[in-house]
Amino acid sequence: MRPPVSHHRPARGASRHPFGILIVEDEKRLALSLAKGLTAEGYAVDVVHDGREGLYRASEGSYDLVILDIMLPGMNGYRVCAALRAAGHDVPILMLTAKDGEYDEAEGLDTGADDYLTKPFSYVVLVARVKALLRRGGQGAGASPVHVHGDLKVDTAARRVFLRDGEVVLTTKEFAVLEHLVVRAGEVVSKAEILEHVWDFAYEGDPNIVEVYISTLRRKLSAGLIRTVRGAGYRLERLEASP
Repeated sequence: MRPPVSHHRPARGASRHPFGILIVEDEKRLALSLAKGLTAEGYAVDVVHDGREGLYRASEGSYDLVILDIMLPGMNGYRVCAALRAAGHDVPILMLTAKDGEYDEAEGLDTGADDYLTKPFSYVVLVARVKALLRRGGQGAGASPVHVHGDLKVDTAARRVFLRDGEVVLTTKEFAVLEHLVVRAGEVVSKAEILEHVWDFAYEGDPNIVEVYISTLRRKLSAGLIRTVRGAGYRLERLEASP
Protein backbone atom coordinates (compact mmCIF):
# COMPACT_ATOMS: atom_id res chain seq x y z
CA MET A 1 0.00 0.00 0.00
CA ARG A 2 1.38 3.39 -1.01
CA PRO A 3 1.78 6.17 1.56
CA PRO A 4 -0.87 8.90 1.42
CA VAL A 5 -0.42 12.01 -0.69
CA SER A 6 -1.30 15.35 0.85
CA HIS A 7 -3.37 17.41 -1.62
CA HIS A 8 -3.62 21.21 -1.44
CA ARG A 9 -5.88 23.05 -3.86
CA PRO A 10 -6.30 26.80 -4.41
CA ALA A 11 -9.39 28.54 -3.09
CA ARG A 12 -12.39 29.14 -5.28
CA GLY A 13 -11.96 32.04 -7.63
CA ALA A 14 -8.39 31.06 -8.51
CA SER A 15 -7.36 29.93 -11.99
CA ARG A 16 -9.52 27.08 -13.27
CA HIS A 17 -6.44 25.27 -14.50
CA PRO A 18 -3.71 26.01 -11.94
CA PHE A 19 -0.16 24.77 -12.38
CA GLY A 20 0.41 21.48 -10.57
CA ILE A 21 3.40 21.26 -8.22
CA LEU A 22 4.72 18.15 -6.47
CA ILE A 23 6.72 18.72 -3.28
CA VAL A 24 8.97 15.81 -2.25
CA GLU A 25 10.23 16.78 1.21
CA ASP A 26 10.60 14.65 4.35
CA GLU A 27 10.61 17.61 6.76
CA LYS A 28 6.85 17.61 7.24
CA ARG A 29 6.60 21.04 8.84
CA LEU A 30 8.55 22.63 5.99
CA ALA A 31 6.58 20.69 3.36
CA LEU A 32 3.26 21.81 4.86
CA SER A 33 4.43 25.42 5.09
CA LEU A 34 5.53 25.43 1.44
CA ALA A 35 2.30 23.75 0.35
CA LYS A 36 0.15 26.32 2.15
CA GLY A 37 2.13 29.21 0.74
CA LEU A 38 2.13 27.94 -2.85
CA THR A 39 -1.55 27.07 -2.64
CA ALA A 40 -2.21 30.66 -1.59
CA GLU A 41 -0.29 31.71 -4.72
CA GLY A 42 -2.84 29.79 -6.80
CA TYR A 43 -1.00 26.51 -7.43
CA ALA A 44 -2.39 22.99 -6.99
CA VAL A 45 0.09 21.26 -4.68
CA ASP A 46 0.66 17.63 -3.74
CA VAL A 47 3.09 16.57 -1.02
CA VAL A 48 4.92 13.29 -0.42
CA HIS A 49 7.69 12.59 2.07
CA ASP A 50 9.57 9.67 0.49
CA GLY A 51 11.91 9.55 -2.51
CA ARG A 52 10.45 6.41 -4.07
CA GLU A 53 6.91 7.74 -3.77
CA GLY A 54 8.08 11.05 -5.22
CA LEU A 55 9.55 9.25 -8.23
CA TYR A 56 6.32 7.31 -8.73
CA ARG A 57 4.14 10.42 -8.52
CA ALA A 58 6.41 12.54 -10.74
CA SER A 59 6.56 9.73 -13.31
CA GLU A 60 2.81 10.01 -13.81
CA GLY A 61 3.55 13.16 -15.80
CA SER A 62 0.73 15.26 -14.38
CA TYR A 63 2.88 17.97 -12.73
CA ASP A 64 4.28 21.21 -14.12
CA LEU A 65 7.06 21.43 -11.51
CA VAL A 66 8.72 19.20 -8.90
CA ILE A 67 10.30 20.66 -5.75
CA LEU A 68 12.70 17.93 -4.68
CA ASP A 69 14.68 17.63 -1.46
CA ILE A 70 18.02 15.83 -1.70
CA MET A 71 18.13 14.03 1.66
CA LEU A 72 15.10 11.73 1.47
CA PRO A 73 14.20 8.30 2.85
CA GLY A 74 13.78 5.48 0.34
CA MET A 75 15.70 7.19 -2.48
CA ASN A 76 17.68 10.43 -2.38
CA GLY A 77 16.87 13.41 -4.57
CA TYR A 78 19.86 12.92 -6.88
CA ARG A 79 18.66 9.42 -7.78
CA VAL A 80 15.04 10.54 -8.18
CA CYS A 81 16.09 13.33 -10.54
CA ALA A 82 18.43 11.09 -12.55
CA ALA A 83 15.72 8.40 -12.86
CA LEU A 84 13.16 10.92 -14.13
CA ARG A 85 15.54 12.27 -16.76
CA ALA A 86 16.63 8.79 -17.82
CA ALA A 87 12.96 7.92 -18.38
CA GLY A 88 12.51 10.97 -20.60
CA HIS A 89 10.55 13.19 -18.19
CA ASP A 90 11.42 16.87 -18.74
CA VAL A 91 9.34 18.34 -15.89
CA PRO A 92 11.22 21.29 -14.33
CA ILE A 93 12.93 20.27 -11.07
CA LEU A 94 13.93 22.63 -8.26
CA MET A 95 16.23 20.86 -5.80
CA LEU A 96 16.33 21.75 -2.09
CA THR A 97 19.16 20.82 0.24
CA ALA A 98 20.58 21.62 3.65
CA LYS A 99 24.04 21.19 2.16
CA ASP A 100 26.02 24.10 0.81
CA GLY A 101 28.88 23.70 -1.62
CA GLU A 102 29.77 23.82 -5.30
CA TYR A 103 30.19 20.04 -5.46
CA ASP A 104 26.64 19.42 -4.27
CA GLU A 105 25.20 21.97 -6.67
CA ALA A 106 27.18 20.53 -9.58
CA GLU A 107 25.99 17.02 -8.75
CA GLY A 108 22.38 18.14 -8.55
CA LEU A 109 22.49 20.00 -11.86
CA ASP A 110 24.42 17.23 -13.62
CA THR A 111 21.64 14.78 -12.78
CA GLY A 112 19.24 17.04 -14.68
CA ALA A 113 17.87 19.48 -12.10
CA ASP A 114 16.90 22.90 -13.47
CA ASP A 115 17.63 24.95 -10.36
CA TYR A 116 19.01 24.59 -6.85
CA LEU A 117 18.16 26.27 -3.54
CA THR A 118 20.06 25.85 -0.27
CA LYS A 119 18.26 25.76 3.09
CA PRO A 120 17.53 27.95 4.88
CA PHE A 121 16.07 30.02 2.06
CA SER A 122 13.74 32.98 1.73
CA TYR A 123 10.19 32.00 0.79
CA VAL A 124 10.09 35.03 -1.54
CA VAL A 125 13.15 33.69 -3.37
CA LEU A 126 11.58 30.23 -3.64
CA VAL A 127 8.41 31.66 -5.18
CA ALA A 128 10.53 33.67 -7.63
CA ARG A 129 12.39 30.51 -8.64
CA VAL A 130 9.12 28.60 -9.03
CA LYS A 131 7.63 31.30 -11.25
CA ALA A 132 10.79 31.50 -13.35
CA LEU A 133 10.87 27.72 -13.90
CA LEU A 134 7.18 27.57 -14.80
CA ARG A 135 7.56 30.53 -17.15
CA ARG A 136 10.61 28.90 -18.74
CA GLY A 137 8.81 25.58 -19.12
CA GLY A 138 5.83 27.21 -20.78
CA GLN A 139 7.75 29.21 -23.36
CA GLY A 140 7.94 26.29 -25.76
CA ALA A 141 4.35 25.11 -25.38
CA GLY A 142 2.86 24.31 -28.77
CA ALA A 143 6.17 24.92 -30.55
CA SER A 144 8.46 22.37 -32.15
CA PRO A 145 11.00 21.02 -29.63
CA VAL A 146 13.67 20.83 -32.36
CA HIS A 147 15.31 24.04 -33.58
CA VAL A 148 17.45 23.86 -36.73
CA HIS A 149 19.68 26.86 -37.36
CA GLY A 150 22.01 26.19 -40.28
CA ASP A 151 24.39 23.43 -39.20
CA LEU A 152 23.14 23.61 -35.62
CA LYS A 153 20.27 21.47 -34.33
CA VAL A 154 18.97 21.84 -30.77
CA ASP A 155 16.45 19.30 -29.48
CA THR A 156 14.92 20.96 -26.42
CA ALA A 157 12.82 17.91 -25.49
CA ALA A 158 15.72 15.43 -25.50
CA ARG A 159 18.16 18.17 -24.41
CA ARG A 160 20.63 17.22 -27.13
CA VAL A 161 22.72 19.41 -29.43
CA PHE A 162 24.11 18.48 -32.83
CA LEU A 163 26.57 20.43 -34.96
CA ARG A 164 26.98 19.19 -38.52
CA ASP A 165 27.36 15.40 -38.19
CA GLY A 166 28.29 15.18 -34.52
CA GLU A 167 26.64 15.53 -31.14
CA VAL A 168 28.01 18.12 -28.71
CA VAL A 169 27.64 17.34 -25.02
CA LEU A 170 26.66 20.35 -22.89
CA THR A 171 26.08 20.80 -19.17
CA THR A 172 22.63 21.78 -17.91
CA LYS A 173 23.49 25.47 -17.71
CA GLU A 174 25.31 25.53 -21.06
CA PHE A 175 22.27 23.97 -22.71
CA ALA A 176 19.92 26.46 -21.04
CA VAL A 177 21.96 29.42 -22.34
CA LEU A 178 22.08 27.99 -25.87
CA GLU A 179 18.39 27.11 -25.76
CA HIS A 180 17.43 30.70 -24.96
CA LEU A 181 19.58 31.98 -27.82
CA VAL A 182 18.30 29.48 -30.40
CA VAL A 183 14.65 30.11 -29.52
CA ARG A 184 15.33 33.77 -30.35
CA ALA A 185 17.79 33.13 -33.18
CA GLY A 186 18.67 36.29 -35.07
CA GLU A 187 17.60 38.56 -32.21
CA VAL A 188 19.88 40.33 -29.76
CA VAL A 189 19.43 38.82 -26.29
CA SER A 190 20.71 40.85 -23.37
CA LYS A 191 22.84 39.50 -20.54
CA ALA A 192 20.03 40.34 -18.10
CA GLU A 193 17.55 38.26 -20.12
CA ILE A 194 19.90 35.28 -20.13
CA LEU A 195 20.44 35.63 -16.39
CA GLU A 196 16.70 35.65 -15.74
CA HIS A 197 16.05 32.72 -18.06
CA VAL A 198 18.87 30.49 -16.83
CA TRP A 199 19.52 31.65 -13.26
CA ASP A 200 16.28 33.69 -12.68
CA PHE A 201 16.07 37.29 -11.45
CA ALA A 202 16.77 36.32 -7.82
CA TYR A 203 20.36 35.35 -8.75
CA GLU A 204 22.80 37.34 -6.63
CA GLY A 205 26.11 36.09 -8.02
CA ASP A 206 28.46 37.67 -10.54
CA PRO A 207 26.50 38.61 -13.71
CA ASN A 208 29.70 38.02 -15.68
CA ILE A 209 28.94 34.31 -15.32
CA VAL A 210 27.02 34.72 -18.59
CA GLU A 211 30.23 35.66 -20.40
CA VAL A 212 31.90 32.54 -19.03
CA TYR A 213 29.17 30.30 -20.44
CA ILE A 214 29.12 32.13 -23.78
CA SER A 215 32.88 31.59 -24.05
CA THR A 216 32.46 27.88 -23.29
CA LEU A 217 29.72 27.51 -25.92
CA ARG A 218 31.91 29.19 -28.52
CA ARG A 219 34.72 26.79 -27.70
CA LYS A 220 32.50 23.69 -27.83
CA LEU A 221 30.46 24.69 -30.89
CA SER A 222 32.01 27.38 -33.08
CA ALA A 223 33.77 30.67 -32.41
CA GLY A 224 31.52 32.48 -34.89
CA LEU A 225 28.22 31.03 -33.70
CA ILE A 226 27.48 33.61 -30.99
CA ARG A 227 28.22 37.24 -31.76
CA THR A 228 28.64 39.88 -29.07
CA VAL A 229 26.67 43.02 -29.85
CA ARG A 230 28.53 45.64 -27.83
CA GLY A 231 26.38 47.26 -25.17
CA ALA A 232 23.33 45.18 -26.10
CA GLY A 233 23.92 41.45 -25.66
CA TYR A 234 24.42 38.38 -27.84
CA ARG A 235 23.02 37.13 -31.13
CA LEU A 236 23.05 33.59 -32.48
CA GLU A 237 24.51 33.66 -35.99
CA ARG A 238 23.60 31.22 -38.75
CA LEU A 239 26.27 28.70 -39.71
CA GLU A 240 25.43 27.77 -43.28
CA ALA A 241 24.97 24.06 -43.86
CA SER A 242 28.05 22.36 -45.22
CA PRO A 243 27.82 21.12 -48.82
